[in-house]
This record gives sequence, C-alpha cells and structure tokens, in this order.
Amino acid sequence: MKQFLIFVKKEWLHIWRDRRTLFILIWMPIVQIILYGFALTNEVKNSNIAIFDQSKDEATTTISDEIAASRYFNLVKNVYSYNDISATFRQGKIRMAIVFPRNFRYDLLHSNHAQIQLIADASDPNTANTLTNYASSIINDYQQSLNNNEELPYTIKTQVRMLYNPELKGAYSFVPGVMALVLMLVCAMMTSIAIVKEKEMGTMEVILVSPLKPFRIIIAKTVPYLLVSLLNIISILLLSVYVLDVPIVGSLFLLMAESTLFTITSLSIGILISNSAKTQQTAMFTSLMSLFLPTLLFSGFLFPIENMPVALQIISNIVPSKWYYIIIKNIMIKGLGFESVWRETMILVAMTSALLGISIYKFKIRLA
Repeated sequence: MKQFLIFVKKEWLHIWRDRRTLFILIWMPIVQIILYGFALTNEVKNSNIAIFDQSKDEATTTISDEIAASRYFNLVKNVYSYNDISATFRQGKIRMAIVFPRNFRYDLLHSNHAQIQLIADASDPNTANTLTNYASSIINDYQQSLNNNEELPYTIKTQVRMLYNPELKGAYSFVPGVMALVLMLVCAMMTSIAIVKEKEMGTMEVILVSPLKPFRIIIAKTVPYLLVSLLNIISILLLSVYVLDVPIVGSLFLLMAESTLFTITSLSIGILISNSAKTQQTAMFTSLMSLFLPTLLFSGFLFPIENMPVALQIISNIVPSKWYYIIIKNIMIKGLGFESVWRETMILVAMTSALLGISIYKFKIRLA
C-alpha cells in the first residue's frame, strides 16, 4: 500500500509541476461551462423583425407594441412596401416581417375577421417556425382581450402545462449536455497521455522494475486526475446554479456519485487510448477526434436520438455521455431518484469495467 501511495504522489507532482496540464484540468472546464452554457441554447430571443403597417389604427398599433415589447423580438425597421421587405430580407437584417392590411381594425370589428401576414426567413426552418408561433401567440392574446376572455360557441381550447422547465429555458437542456462534454474531453484527454508519456520520457523502465502490479499502476495513474475532476464537478455545479440559474432539484449526493462514476468511465477511455497510442500527440488527437463529435452527436442534447436512423441509434448506445446525459437530466432537472437511473448507472459500470479490463490487459502486453 505504501508503494502504491508513493506512485500516486509521483503522478500528483507531475500534474502540479506541469502548468499547461494544470491549466487544462482546472481552468478549461470552468471556461467551457460558462462559454457553452451561455452560447449553446435552443431559445429564440431578440430576433430582428420589421413591420409593414398599412392600416396604422389602434388595433395594429397595440399589436405592434406588444410584439416589440416581447423579449423574443427586436423591431429594427418599419417598412412601407413589399419591395422594402424583400430588400431587408436579402440584406440579412431581419428574420421575420409582419404585414397588417388596410382597414385592419374596421374589418376586425365589423366583419369579425381580419388577417395578419407573417413572413419568415425559412432558410432556418426551426427558427422560422418558432418565431411564427411566438407572434401567433401574441396575436391570439390580443384577440382574447377583445372578447374579454369569453368562450365562443364551438371553440376548442387547449391548456398547456410545461413540466420541469415552465419558462422553457434552453440552459436546462444544454447544461447537462455541456457537463458530459467537458468531463469527457478533459478527463479522457489528460489521461490519454499518462502512459505514453512514460515511454517518450524514457521512464517506462522504472515502471517495469516497480513491484506494483499492472492493475495498481493503472489505478495510481488515474487517482490524481480523479481528484482534480472532482474539483471540476463541484465548480461546474456551482456555476450551473449561481451563474446559469439551473437548479439542482434532486439529490446532490446522488448527482455527485453519478458524476464521479462518469468521470471514472472517461478516465478509463483515456487510459485505453494511452495504452494504444505511440506518441503524446497521437493520443491527444485520437482522444479529441474520437470523443468530441460522438459526444455532440450521440449524447442527445443537441440532436434527438429517436429521430436518427436505427443504425445510428444502436451506435449511440456505446457512447457513455448518452447515459450520463440521461442521468443528469433525471436527477438535476426532474428531481428523480436512483430508481429512475439505475439502468443507466449499470450500463456505465459495465462500460467502466470493460474499459479498465482491456486497459490492464494491453498494459500487461506493453510491460511484457
């Protein structure tokens, strides 16, 4: 045990003496969670719009003011013809234009029917659909105010209730995904050079003559990174709660335990890469290219996995970040307990065991 602790101390000193490694381990996760937490969002806010008001009556003025006051829209221009609308769209200055026809209020009060035209830039179809829905909601609210909220005959109304995220904040979805991305990249990239570095520095002979078994050598190399990663988890959770306003609804202890398990899984992937690579540059490049894109594509926080072809859905099952993302959402956002995440937990445990087993086997071959 004493020899094991000495080996752990040696790895710990290597980390603290290498300032570049220390920067990546401690400060890079903080920078990434802040950057991605604010930059990555599926909310559509402050979208530039233009209004073509041919009526300029009380009704169109009220609707225009309500739309302009919404946090979803930013009125940048009042246009005076359809040619102005087309020109403004071509210049890329607006995402949507709202057209009020002539005699809008008169038609609305006397014939109970009036039209509003919403012209959206559908080069981004999801954004266009979202903007038209927002504008339609504001217009419907104005229509209800005219009717004094009275129910009309044969009118079907829907009551919408949003669970877990009533305000539809994008951070509730992206913060768990960013946590998976940051922990996977930082942990795997740093440990991916742990063994190959010994070979390049010529210290592999020291390991060869050490009395420690391969299993303990692998564990000793990962323990310092695990401790630093625990500090990263704490800092990420603090930033999520106090900077990004994402609450921790479930058990904090369970959240830390699951994050620690995922960190060990990520470290195991890094050790496996380190055992297979011949140089540090190859190890870093392999860990970056083989983990960054799969985490983005197959974790589920950017693209719904159920919308993918069946073959890609099957492939996504071998990506650890997919299961961690599900776990974090269930605990952090939904407030669920272990009974709701035990299946994903067991999958991560199985992945970690397999990765460590393969790493130890390959390390034995390298020592032989």
